[in-house]
Formats: sequence, structure tokens, C-alpha cells
Amino acid sequence: MNRNFEAFASDNWAGVHPDVMHSLQEANVGHAPAYGGDGYTAKAKQLFKSHFGPKSEVFFVFAGTGANILALDSITQPFESILAAESAHIINDECGAIEKITGSRIVSITTPDGKLTPELVMPRLKGFGVEHHAQPRVISISQATEYGTVYSPAEIKVLADIAHANRMLLHVDGARICNAAAALNCDFRTLISDAGVDVLSFGGTKNGMMFGDAVVFLTPSLAENAKYLRKQDGQLASKHRFIAAQFIAMLEGDLWLRCAEHANTMAKRLEETIKGAPHVAITQPVQSNVLFAKLSKEHIESLHKEFTFYDWNEMTHEVRWMTSFDTTSEAVDRFAAGILGLADGN
Repeated sequence: MNRNFEAFASDNWAGVHPDVMHSLQEANVGHAPAYGGDGYTAKAKQLFKSHFGPKSEVFFVFAGTGANILALDSITQPFESILAAESAHIINDECGAIEKITGSRIVSITTPDGKLTPELVMPRLKGFGVEHHAQPRVISISQATEYGTVYSPAEIKVLADIAHANRMLLHVDGARICNAAAALNCDFRTLISDAGVDVLSFGGTKNGMMFGDAVVFLTPSLAENAKYLRKQDGQLASKHRFIAAQFIAMLEGDLWLRCAEHANTMAKRLEETIKGAPHVAITQPVQSNVLFAKLSKEHIESLHKEFTFYDWNEMTHEVRWMTSFDTTSEAVDRFAAGILGLADGN
């Protein structure tokens, strides 16, 4: 199999970090209590508390969609609404799961870069107490966004303050929270807990794990029914230790950071190599592990002959190129050479 052919499609395409694989092998010895009653789970929970604060409560799930379902299912009622950017994963890439399971309406907000701002959110805060309208309950942001842009702790704090002032909650879809923290050179407590976030979907799968994400409640009272909802939502793993063991490998040291920093660095390397090319227009700031660009339809088709990547918007010929923890500088350079070489063929 040609690794270059698939290297820039998604960080979900990457394999498992060797340290994570080793942790799985270590956990695969003997018997352990099921459904989270094991020592691995207890240790992983303590590690999350060390990163997010002693009052945080964490629940492990299989993947990112499951994390968002459990997070939002725990804090909404069917007559309430969730505000999110139109590019949000919960709107576009979860097959309507949030609305089906929670019953809540998702309000889509147009943004130029995937980020919500007070100016975009405030006009949507209406209808409180009116029985004809879904009641605004949650502001949901992605960190990093689907465009790879990141919120500073101050930007998150402003949105949290708006939510709380209106008796609402702030949810963060952190499928790539590690990439955001690495980009900002910021620890999780500063970026999430101290910024006023109420509940976080913490991604592991996209940053070197085989499977597994987590839901972190920063407001403990919100987790009151989470263990029951996790079971109902089909997210309670029987062999729970195998999710927990991976998070131990990630969070006990700085593996989460090293993986994210490397992926981010590779995206920056790609940007630095191709920026200024007359046939490539980079459309978003490259802040994490993804680069968005516009090329001609012919150039995109030609590039697809050697490399797989995501056609983000076929109407505008915008594409997404993503790097991961195991993307090599040699692969980036070959890909960049392929991009730059398109100009020679036309």
C-alpha cells in the first residue's frame, strides 16, 4: 500500500501510536472488572482530574460522535436548542444523531472561519420563556474548528459568560482539542476549565489512539445522569480498560502534546512550501493540523491521481489537506512538490 496516496485525507486515517499500542498490549493481560470497574479506568480518571481540575467528571466512550451525543444528551431537553457554527461536526457529519437522540433543535450559524463570536450568537438568543419557540440551552463550539482555526481562552471565556448570563451552557467539541492546545501552547485547565466550559468532548482517536474519546464535565452536577445515558446511547464499553489504557498512555506524560505538535508542524511545513504559488489560494489561517485551499477543478483532479484528500466544497473547488501524528516531512515535501508541479502541467 502506498502511504503517500492516503497521507492527507484525514487524521482518522492514521494508525496507532506505538506507545498507545504498547499500553493496549499491557492491558491485554489477565482479567479485569468490566464496565469501568478496573484499575486502568480509575487511573485514567485521575489523570483527567489532574489536567482539568479535581471537580471534573469523565466518562469514556467509543468515538467522537458518541462523545457529542452523550455530552449534549446530558444537558438538554427535547424542547431546547443548541447553537453551533454551520460547519460544525454535529450538524454536518453525525447523520442527524444529535437531533434524533436529544430531540433538541440545532440552530446553524453562518461563520467565515468556523468560529462563533458574540456578534453572531447574540441575535439568536431569543424566545426565552415563549412556548412557541425552542428554548436556547447550549452554545456548542469546536476546538479546533472544522476549518482548523482555534479559539483563544479569552474568546472561549466570552462565549461562556454569554451562555451563563442567559442560563445556558457552553459545550466544546474537542475532537482535536490536543491540536488546539498545542497550537496555543496552552494547558487544558487554562483552555477549558478556567475559561468556563461546562462540558467537553475530548478527542483521542484523531491524535494517535486506536479508538476512544471522553466526555469531561467541568460542572459536576451536569453529570448526574450521564452514566445512565451513556448506557442508553450505546457508549458503555464492556472491556472498558482498553479505552482507559490508551488515555493513560496519552495523558500520563506528554504524548498527547507531542502527537499534536507534530501534526501541526507538518501542516505548517506544507503551508510554508506552497504559499505564494499562483495556482493555489490558501483560504483559512493554518493554526492546527489542516490546510484549506482552492485550486482549479483540473488541478484537483490531477492531484487526486496520486494523493487522496477531501474535497471540502466541490462548487468552489475548495479542498482540505490534513496531517497527523505520523505524517513525515518527506511525505509533506513529496505532496508539496506534487501541488507545485501542477502549475507546470498547465
